[in-house]
Amino acid sequence: MTRNPTLIFVLVAAAVVVLAAGPLFLPPFYVRVGQLMLYSAGLGLAWAILGGLAGYVSFGHAAFIGVGAFTAGLVEGQLTGLPPLLLLPVGLLAGAGCCGILAALIAYPILRLRGTFFAIAMLGVSHVCAELTNNIDFFQGSMGLNFPPIAPSGMDPANFFYELYLAAALFILLISWLVRRSRFGAGLLSIREDEDTARMLGVPTERYKRLAFVLSAVLTGVMGVIYAHSLGYITTDSVYRDDTNLSLIVYSLLGGMGTLFGPVIGAFLLVFVTQVILGRLLDFHLFATGLVLVVLVLAAPGGVAGLLKKRKGTAA
Repeated sequence: MTRNPTLIFVLVAAAVVVLAAGPLFLPPFYVRVGQLMLYSAGLGLAWAILGGLAGYVSFGHAAFIGVGAFTAGLVEGQLTGLPPLLLLPVGLLAGAGCCGILAALIAYPILRLRGTFFAIAMLGVSHVCAELTNNIDFFQGSMGLNFPPIAPSGMDPANFFYELYLAAALFILLISWLVRRSRFGAGLLSIREDEDTARMLGVPTERYKRLAFVLSAVLTGVMGVIYAHSLGYITTDSVYRDDTNLSLIVYSLLGGMGTLFGPVIGAFLLVFVTQVILGRLLDFHLFATGLVLVVLVLAAPGGVAGLLKKRKGTAA
């Protein structure tokens, strides 16, 4: 069955309109759930540029969430005279820029590793960043950082951050789509399938891997800055979270590893299951969540996108 680009565009546009109108009819609790869904989708898309396209599965992208958040907080703390709405762009530039610099500095040594070695090395990077933030007084990780309110007066902050998360997730989705349609994206796919063969065929694998790593880090940092503002106050433990590192992988596994919309589907599904269906099962929460994940992965090894594709092929 061939794809219909026009139909896909119409469906995506309709979904965006419905999502944008969400705060108008959703109860406050579901607006918060929607925030988490959109935040998770943006992170999943950013992670998938490296993990889904290039096949370099990272267990440590929380490092870029934390670096982006704390950089923005420290920079904005020195610019308290700026209007609130100008603080966010400054924080985004500073946080994303610092994440890009960090990724560029560690890209050469860490991208020489593959598979499990790369995944564990990235987990180590996340833990090192967390320890530095927590133990060096300058970063104020143990004391925490306050972020000024940036929501326009007269607008519910929850609704404002919902729309901000939506805009950021759409921006990252657009970047991901453009990457996939480019020669760069084709090169990343060849690296995922067989890196050594791709190199022999003339693909600049090292340069493409570094670009994907830096781009993924920058976009993750953008989401980290918005997340910090939505919380209003952060500590090391609130942004450097191992459960986030795991969740980013699960989003792609559930939705479909290597697909464009897989991380979005996986993020929406996992957040809905954990926050809505299992939200009240506090004592049973982790076990039930793990059980649900195992069942979903066993039922759909290729993710939801793979399951839908299989059914379409059967129907055809």
